Amino acid sequence: MSLLIIFICIVALVLLITLAKVNAFLAFLVVSLLAGLFLGIPLTSVTKSVQKGIGDTLGSLVSVIILGAMLGKLVAESGAAQRIATTLMKAFGTKYIQWALMITGFIIGIPLFYNVGFVLMVPLIFSVSYQYNLPAVYTGLPMLASLSVTHGFLPPHPAPAALVTQFHANMGITLLYGICIAVPAIIIAGPIFAKTLKKINAKPLKTFQQKTITEDKLPGVLNSFVTSLLPVALLIITATLPMIYPESEKAKTISALLGDPMIVMLIAISVATFSLGISTGMNMQRIMEIYADAARDISMILLIIAGAGAFKQVLTDSGISDTIAATLQKQALPPLLMAWLIAAVIRVCIGSATVAGLTAASIIAPMMATTHANPNLMVLSIGAGSLLFSHVNDGGFWLFKEYFNLSIKDTIRSWSFMETIVSIIGLIGVLLINMII
Repeated sequence: MSLLIIFICIVALVLLITLAKVNAFLAFLVVSLLAGLFLGIPLTSVTKSVQKGIGDTLGSLVSVIILGAMLGKLVAESGAAQRIATTLMKAFGTKYIQWALMITGFIIGIPLFYNVGFVLMVPLIFSVSYQYNLPAVYTGLPMLASLSVTHGFLPPHPAPAALVTQFHANMGITLLYGICIAVPAIIIAGPIFAKTLKKINAKPLKTFQQKTITEDKLPGVLNSFVTSLLPVALLIITATLPMIYPESEKAKTISALLGDPMIVMLIAISVATFSLGISTGMNMQRIMEIYADAARDISMILLIIAGAGAFKQVLTDSGISDTIAATLQKQALPPLLMAWLIAAVIRVCIGSATVAGLTAASIIAPMMATTHANPNLMVLSIGAGSLLFSHVNDGGFWLFKEYFNLSIKDTIRSWSFMETIVSIIGLIGVLLINMII
């Protein structure tokens, strides 16, 4: 009976978001309260469970996500993203133009949120397409595959960062595993898959072409690369330091302090304030305006994450986790595969990768102790599942369709299939790493 209640609640969540067009945060709150009541939590305790879930989820996460949004906004506004793109284009040349765009998307995608990266980079795709007389979808899909993978797989993006917190994973190790999985996924879904799309005739709308910053006003190449990739470098260094010096207490202390995601992002944003802000001629008031805009941009994502945290806490407090764990233990599917499948189903039903990942985590998190699954790989498995088959209920689908001026058929043929390839390759990568470690 309890499992049926959970199923009904998830269906209700899907219907509220997709058919009723209810805001995802409000949908999570309503479903969490109803789930708590139907699962037997006393009326006076349901709201406490919801509040605890919101507080516990945002408590260790809000600073990381907001600082990440601030860094991404500054990277875009300063022209650092444009500098990285043009530098790689010159380095790779016409023959390997797709690879240049793919690598650009990966580097830009780490500090930038997907929608920001998409809007920022699509004009570059269009200009390259016009300049070299290449099909726009064939040229640009590798870059968009990179942006999608970094959004779904890699912290400090909102959903992966939230999953790291929920599963008590190590953000640095998760990032290392994520990069190992992301690279083959991007190559297969990008340059290789795009070879089948040369006949798609896209006519990008000139309305969406943005003005570029003049060369003399762009930050330097080294400055742009180092500042954008600083969070990744710090997370990797602090994650590997104890492995290099396993007996050194000092290494463990430094790793614990500097490896904290909030400290990493605070260092990165402090450096960026001077390297991409003040040193490029911005005054402190302008920089703070950029940071304020970034915080506003990310506010709804934070609320959605908070709503998912409330749902998770209700499931935990109701004791349903023991029932779910017992049921899954009887299934032949491994925990990592089960987590991917749950996230994939929710993604197809709801459309939002973030909501799919967080909802799947709410279901899986309470039984992590009994499954003995690797928490770092669980983050990546759910992240991969949350990218499966984007279609008409996903904002990213329409963003791609409208910018590239495609039919729905061609959008599914290109965008939806690319997302599916990324998701499946991600799952295979997770399972392979799980066999090795």
